[in-house]
Amino acid sequence: MSRPPLAVVAGTGFYDLEALEHRTDETVDTRWGPARVTRGRWHGLPVLFLTRHGPGHSVPPHLVNYRANIRALADLGVQDVVAVNVTGSIDPALAPGDLVCLDDFLDLTKQRPLTFFDGSGPEGVVHVDVSAPYHPALRRELLDAAAAVGRPMRDGGVYAAFEGPRFETAAEIRLARLAGGDVAGMTGVPEVTLAREAGLRYAAVSLVVNPATGVGDAAEPITMDEIDAVLARSRDAVLAVLDELVRTRATTTDPEEDAG
Repeated sequence: MSRPPLAVVAGTGFYDLEALEHRTDETVDTRWGPARVTRGRWHGLPVLFLTRHGPGHSVPPHLVNYRANIRALADLGVQDVVAVNVTGSIDPALAPGDLVCLDDFLDLTKQRPLTFFDGSGPEGVVHVDVSAPYHPALRRELLDAAAAVGRPMRDGGVYAAFEGPRFETAAEIRLARLAGGDVAGMTGVPEVTLAREAGLRYAAVSLVVNPATGVGDAAEPITMDEIDAVLARSRDAVLAVLDELVRTRATTTDPEEDAG
């Protein structure tokens, strides 16, 4: 019996997954709308790739159809989702180019559809436990892959999700830091909680591309040129970690999946 496909979900700077072979693009219709997915094989394993912002970064973070994306992956038989988030550092010890394997989040968004369980479906109202939103076993795969390819990755970090598409104010970043936030981004929530609701194992690596507003020496405005420059030199580090994770899966026997 073949393994279920691994899903890779990414955003800014990650609009293609060149390592995929035998690729096909398809649109999956869901109750929440359509989702565009690229199907292929990586080291011989089935992989689905989804870029949140669409081709050419045409969809802003607050308008990403997170429900359609996660529902489509679940409908296609995915069990594991590895996500990539491009972030600003709230913790001044994190520098551009650093990698963080997230283990918790703060939801500071304001107007997004947050759940599949809005009371309109047959399941009614459901309250999902998110005490471990990022799956421990999948996190360990990311950390082991990073170590194997010599890419330092912090074990644990809190993702503070803001609405966007504007960058955060210095006061908002101070608030997030007081609440324990380590990195700031615009796409990690509700993706992580929807994956939990759909019964998927989910883990995420955060690529730091700039100090968040007011952090450290960040007196200059944040610019996309600055972010793009870090992405240009750091994107390969993320791809190397993902490649090692997939390669390791391809060379090991199929372990018993822990769906908890």
